[in-house]
Amino acid sequence: MNTIDIAVICKALGDSNRLQIVQMLSDGEKCGCKLLEAFEITQPTLSHHMKILCECGLVNDRKEGKWHHYSLNIDVWKQFNEFISLVGKVE
Repeated sequence: MNTIDIAVICKALGDSNRLQIVQMLSDGEKCGCKLLEAFEITQPTLSHHMKILCECGLVNDRKEGKWHHYSLNIDVWKQFNEFISLVGKVE
């Protein structure tokens, strides 16, 4: 993972709604309809947030019929965590 990837991820996580979505997905896959219930936003706004999270690789999107199901991309989260851990060791 390069610094451009890290910057895009940090930008994606710079929104409180997206942070809350990530937190909700931390205990497993969720349908977009379930995510939407937790917010006072429109479906297009949720779609915008999900597009950003998917494009930076943090979230996977699986379509089943007309529903989208979202889950965390564990591999990307591990790489991001490794980078953050390295930065934390700087003295």
